[in-house]
Amino acid sequence: MKIGLYPGCSLTGSSREYYESIIAVTKALQIDIVEIPDWNCCGATAAHNLNKELSLSLPARNLALAEREGLADIVVPCAACYSRLSVTQHELHENPVLKNRISEVIEMEYHGTSNVMNIIQFMQKYATKAIDEKKIKPLNMKVACYYGCLMVRPPKILNFDRPEDPQTMEEIMKSLGATPIDWNYKTECCGAAMSIARTDIVGKLSGNIVEDATERGAEAIVVACPMCHSNLDMRRPEIEKAMGKKLSIPVIYLSQAIGLSVGLSEKTLGINRHFVKVDLPYNKAQQPVEQNNVTK
Repeated sequence: MKIGLYPGCSLTGSSREYYESIIAVTKALQIDIVEIPDWNCCGATAAHNLNKELSLSLPARNLALAEREGLADIVVPCAACYSRLSVTQHELHENPVLKNRISEVIEMEYHGTSNVMNIIQFMQKYATKAIDEKKIKPLNMKVACYYGCLMVRPPKILNFDRPEDPQTMEEIMKSLGATPIDWNYKTECCGAAMSIARTDIVGKLSGNIVEDATERGAEAIVVACPMCHSNLDMRRPEIEKAMGKKLSIPVIYLSQAIGLSVGLSEKTLGINRHFVKVDLPYNKAQQPVEQNNVTK
């Protein structure tokens, strides 16, 4: 069965390494994934503040395209995109009149039949089973699993894990031989789209996250959202300024962690593209295998 992939704008630009790691991991685990053809921006954090009809039409078109391709499951790696597609699906399900109106706007039939999954749900459903059948390279390190605010909220719509203390990513990391820590900031906001307009706010909010993970002994922060990664990784100078100290803990994507455990190289997974140097203490006795060549 083919699984639909909605990459969103970030994965084709600022978070290219996230896209590379997902493609590399799914190929290595022989998971049949296909990008939704002719997808468009979901509206992210701006559309729903400006125009209600537009904010529903943009995600609905992507969902309709997936339906037309017969894609029952859709994985949405970006937490903001996941939120917009899920909220749209919920609103149109609750309002048939509005659903018909949006179908007219996008000039496509929309039924709301596709199952929208975030990257954590996708990896739990498809990757963990494939990993169980492989000999993995244990990630012998302590990790702080960071979900951010959009992956679990609003809980009545997303219905994913526990909104205050989710555990799915911890379960995946345990299966990879890592040790998840208990900490205070796993679902706190990193500053989200304020990364450009108010780097001082992002520095403080993200600083609290990075500082707590560090103080509790984590050797890496594992994320599942390109915006969260950008704020915790790229905005490290602003974080260190806000916190008044040097914080060198690296930030990696969940897909990169899985890739390392099944023997993919750091270059294949795009880890070399990060701003904060990633020098993980995982078992390096066996050299990672170069697979799935990507364009430099």
